[in-house]
Amino acid sequence: MSASQQKPRKPSVSPQRGLDVQYVRSDTELDALVGVLLGVSRYGIDTEFLRERTYYARLALLQVAWEDGIALIDPTTVDVARFAPVLSGKGLTILHAADQDLEVLERTCGVVPDAIFDTQLAAGFIGLSTPSLQSIVERLLGLRLEKGDRLTDWSHRPLTPDQLRYAAGDVAHLLELHEILRERLCELNRLDWANDEFALLRARSRSVAPIEQAWWRLKHARQLRGRERQVAQAIAAWREQRAMTLDVPTRFVLSDLALESIAHRPPTSSTELCNVRGLDARVLSDGVGAALFDAISEGLSMDGSKLCLPAHAPTDVAAKPAVSLVAAWVNERAHELQIDPSILATRADLALYLKDPPEGRLANSWRHGLIGEPIRRLVGGDASLALEGGTRLVLEERSGRPLVQEP
Repeated sequence: MSASQQKPRKPSVSPQRGLDVQYVRSDTELDALVGVLLGVSRYGIDTEFLRERTYYARLALLQVAWEDGIALIDPTTVDVARFAPVLSGKGLTILHAADQDLEVLERTCGVVPDAIFDTQLAAGFIGLSTPSLQSIVERLLGLRLEKGDRLTDWSHRPLTPDQLRYAAGDVAHLLELHEILRERLCELNRLDWANDEFALLRARSRSVAPIEQAWWRLKHARQLRGRERQVAQAIAAWREQRAMTLDVPTRFVLSDLALESIAHRPPTSSTELCNVRGLDARVLSDGVGAALFDAISEGLSMDGSKLCLPAHAPTDVAAKPAVSLVAAWVNERAHELQIDPSILATRADLALYLKDPPEGRLANSWRHGLIGEPIRRLVGGDASLALEGGTRLVLEERSGRPLVQEP
């Protein structure tokens, strides 16, 4: 029997949707599965991953469902990169809350799927606000998913039957959800809208931001001033690079508290460095202390032109009342349309659109005619908002007749 004809083994787990559940633990089995999946028109995917002790998310299990079966792929025993042809193939990839799964797939397989359908995002277009997989399965299919331990260690082997059942359940109903959601989107004439959002999600950059921007993630970054910013930028960049090299969380290299303490009051000696609040002296061994001092020195001598500052919020003080007014109407409009308000427009979307010239998602997507043009008329003074029935905001033609006279 050739490699492409061999079938993956079955673990001792209960079938989901009446389908066989295959446990793929060899490259030969994976190649056979890839051969099957290249011939299907759609398949569901989910990932279990860990990142508590690594810089990059580490795949612990890859689950796949198609019309005839479910497969659980063990990345500790197979080269998951061999799955890439499936992702690059013609089949539609169905996921739930896809963003992190796409990140893991891109890092593990080197590609993201060519075409995706995100059931969580699709649900937002029919009025279900960012539902969990459990809630959407219960709401649309009338089924209860088996609850798993959210703290389970997916890196531990062997996986237990309960873990395998739970993992299979995460993909067991994706194809059914896709059918129901697609039908509902077609009924509402919103499938094109959803497809546009899926394409944006797929194309989103998941590369690591420049290390010079790492200090922006500090809790009190915007409170830093002058030289503090320079030192924070240099140390955070050093910390980020070291964390990537070692594949460990940045906190394992240097805590945020220690970084901010050093930025506020840079130490000038090893004794002062060891007394920095939040610094574990054990991290300073093997030349790390010297490298940290080099980063501090770089920050202190940094040319101001090399300081990488976070972009200012797109809303200036003068525009905030307009954004607040428009946001109230957008929330009302989302309720009328039965669309998750965060899909229709966020406050950041509104702020970008109110710039001159308009920018962002409202300027050139399906949102433009739906809410973009009415917003331009409102802020341009050609329309006004009124309360109808004491609760409902209505956008109306402006009469131009003020009710309150100027003093």
